[in-house]
Amino acid sequence: MSEGHHHDGSIAQQVREVEAELEASGIVSAAELEAILDAMRTPADGARVVAHAWVDAAFRERLLGDATAAIEELGYSMHGGVRPQMLVALENTEAVHNVVVCTLCSCYPIALLGPSPPWYKSEAYRSRVVREPRAVLSEFGLELAETVEVRVWDASAETRYLVLPLRPRGTDELAEEHLAALITRNGMIGTASL
Repeated sequence: MSEGHHHDGSIAQQVREVEAELEASGIVSAAELEAILDAMRTPADGARVVAHAWVDAAFRERLLGDATAAIEELGYSMHGGVRPQMLVALENTEAVHNVVVCTLCSCYPIALLGPSPPWYKSEAYRSRVVREPRAVLSEFGLELAETVEVRVWDASAETRYLVLPLRPRGTDELAEEHLAALITRNGMIGTASL
């Protein structure tokens, strides 16, 4: 592995090893494990960040300029784990759609999005989304117009990404907490629209 993706002893690596042992021993199937993890996952913190960016233009600009510092304004941090990480926010627009991957392992902003989904860790996703992002997004049910540029971002141990999805039409009157309820983990990875 490259220097930026080595995770021996990290919590994320330990979790992956426990998941693999549970599956290999027959205690739980991959599908059962995913259902259990889905029940525990909540993108609440990341969803709150995105919703706040949708309602506060000045915060959105700070988030896009220095996401690591901006999330601290809301009480969140990228300083967990062995070493601090930098967060970069990527804004989807009508012309550009961003999608995140970690090609060598599964670096991911757990603090904001909760545990990563199994497909994010899969070799198929990690290799294919770089080569054929439109085809992979289509498999997720996300069809983008040919005029939309798709940008793929490769996370690392030092840099994590958060996609700021397009705000759904017809939500101008919704309060921030109601907006946060619309935001999904896949939307903040870039494999879904809202």
